[in-house]
Amino acid sequence: MATSASEGALGSGWPLGSGRPGEIVLADLVPGQRVRDVALAIGYAALTGLAAQLSIKLGFTPVPITGQTFAVLLGGAVLGWRRALAGMLLYVLAGLTPWVPWFAHHTGGTAMFKNPNLASFGYLIGFVVAAAVVGRLAGRSLDRTPLRTVVTMVAGNLAIYAFGLSWLMIDLQLSLAQGLHLGVTPFLAGDGIKILLAAGLLPGAWALAGPGAGAGAGGGRRDG
Repeated sequence: MATSASEGALGSGWPLGSGRPGEIVLADLVPGQRVRDVALAIGYAALTGLAAQLSIKLGFTPVPITGQTFAVLLGGAVLGWRRALAGMLLYVLAGLTPWVPWFAHHTGGTAMFKNPNLASFGYLIGFVVAAAVVGRLAGRSLDRTPLRTVVTMVAGNLAIYAFGLSWLMIDLQLSLAQGLHLGVTPFLAGDGIKILLAAGLLPGAWALAGPGAGAGAGGGRRDG
């Protein structure tokens, strides 16, 4: 039976693809199928673990400033929601073992179930959700222009804050005002900078790929 152009390009049987056949992300431009998808998911987890080591402890909050958020959101947009979700699940689950201490400040394993690490565990859950959200939005072409990318990155950040703040408030028994002071406000400026960087990098990558890259890989779909 003949396959459609989009099925031929994307491979309808991919376990970790970006989503439906018409949904294209940057990673779909890389040749290969299953091996590529697995390699990208593992690489995404490893990159996030590396970015986590770019961390600064703040004396007044258990939540550090790290490079994780940028890696999670940018990588999620590049990979698409299936690969991004797989990569973030690998990142969190592997980090909870004693053998892969790649959370912030080389922490992991049972140390994550003790404060101050436990107080920030909600952000890790948020990473998993945010990766899927951003990957899904990118698959719908919301990473092709700076404005669309800003919307995508803001949505991802809101997902991270929703889980991180909720967990922080419950664990430390904080009011909403206290939770915002410890878990949101200190990071807004840095997240704004990361969003602006992504708003330049992702559309720039699509521009370098060429105006027909998305349409060619997606069976005629164009950035609109």
